[in-house]
Amino acid sequence: MGWLRRLDRLIGALISVAQWLTLPLIVLLFLQWPLRDIFRMYSREANDLGQVIFAIYVAFSISAATRAGTHLAADTLAHRYSPRTRHRLKQFGGGLAILPWAIFLLIAGKLYVVSSVLGLEAFPDTDNPGYFLIKAALWIMSIMIIAQAIVDIFKPYRSGDA
Repeated sequence: MGWLRRLDRLIGALISVAQWLTLPLIVLLFLQWPLRDIFRMYSREANDLGQVIFAIYVAFSISAATRAGTHLAADTLAHRYSPRTRHRLKQFGGGLAILPWAIFLLIAGKLYVVSSVLGLEAFPDTDNPGYFLIKAALWIMSIMIIAQAIVDIFKPYRSGDA
């Protein structure tokens, strides 16, 4: 299962890089008001870039929350189950719900995402470039969820796992 370990490490590395998107996002959110009210320029560009960064950040954060066990976890009941049972529930949930849903997003969003990316769609209000990246974030999210579901489904149970 070396491929599974490599996939797991790749997901972890991508999430580790994506977490740094919060810094430019915070800076852009902070700069919007001074740019608009004091300098009277570039606030819309800061807003548009912030939207792109936020969309990509969210695309990765769903998988990050799942890996941390803080997303889609009904812990109120599940904490009473044995670690082995929780592991099996995670496997079945990944295979029966998460994986099909993420594949559906890829398929259903194909026309929406592909046409936007091929046309390098701009923001409708400002005509600034990059709006296609927000739509592409749907596929980034779906691919990350699929990869994490595959790891969760095929990861063998170890007695130290929770």
